[in-house]
Amino acid sequence: MEQVPNIKLNNGVDIPQLGLGVFQTPVGQTTVDAVRAALQAGYRHIDTARIYQNEESVGQGIRESGVKRRDIFLTTKLWNDDIRAGRTREAFNESLDRLGLDYVDLYLIHWPAQGWEKAWEQMVELYRERRVRAIGVCNFEQHHLEDLMAISDVRPAVNQIESSPQFTNQELIDFSNGKRIDVEAWSPLGGTGGSLLGNPALKRIGDRHGKSPAQVVIRWHLQRGVIVIPKSIHEERIRQNLDVFDFELSDAEIDEISALNTGKRNGADPDNFDF
Repeated sequence: MEQVPNIKLNNGVDIPQLGLGVFQTPVGQTTVDAVRAALQAGYRHIDTARIYQNEESVGQGIRESGVKRRDIFLTTKLWNDDIRAGRTREAFNESLDRLGLDYVDLYLIHWPAQGWEKAWEQMVELYRERRVRAIGVCNFEQHHLEDLMAISDVRPAVNQIESSPQFTNQELIDFSNGKRIDVEAWSPLGGTGGSLLGNPALKRIGDRHGKSPAQVVIRWHLQRGVIVIPKSIHEERIRQNLDVFDFELSDAEIDEISALNTGKRNGADPDNFDF
């Protein structure tokens, strides 16, 4: 299996451009098995969050994988309740305890909940104390990023946002990249229960390359310079999602996939969410 390329974040830390997401992956053996299978298949990047309630299982999967901790890039996230309560440091320590680790590679503000500015200050402290190798945000629109850069001299390493061929979010990607903030895509394959992967254009392009529609979409993200974290609990699918480095989409194919954009989100609107 070809090695996943790294992207160098704005603070010099390398992040593997393809990882395993565990959103909605059930706590317990399902998550343990998925993480272990991914790491043993060659993944080196795992993305979890406090609200997924599976941090313990992720930590167990890491320990069972036999892969050295220093070779794994692990992300977790600060949940909205903790942002609003001003308990960033406490929440971070609780995540470390659940994971059974003494540091994480990337810590993200999960949503721009009220109080995120204070949370960012505390995350900067954790970063300066070397408790975390990089810090960033999720679901920040351009105006959130502008507000953050106006109050802090530490800019996010990453903005993790919804992006798929149905909702490319390209303007926000371009803005973030222009500020040297790398973009990670969540719901990269169109989201649970979505119809994206049944699109005939993706099948046609996939047949041309001997690849599945999911592999075509992952490749589309990679060639746009986006970090992508597809989720799966099936070992065969986890392996397939990694098998995307032996082909390349043409510019015309990239454009055809981007033209599937509907402008409609699968997830919540960062300017109007109620959780």
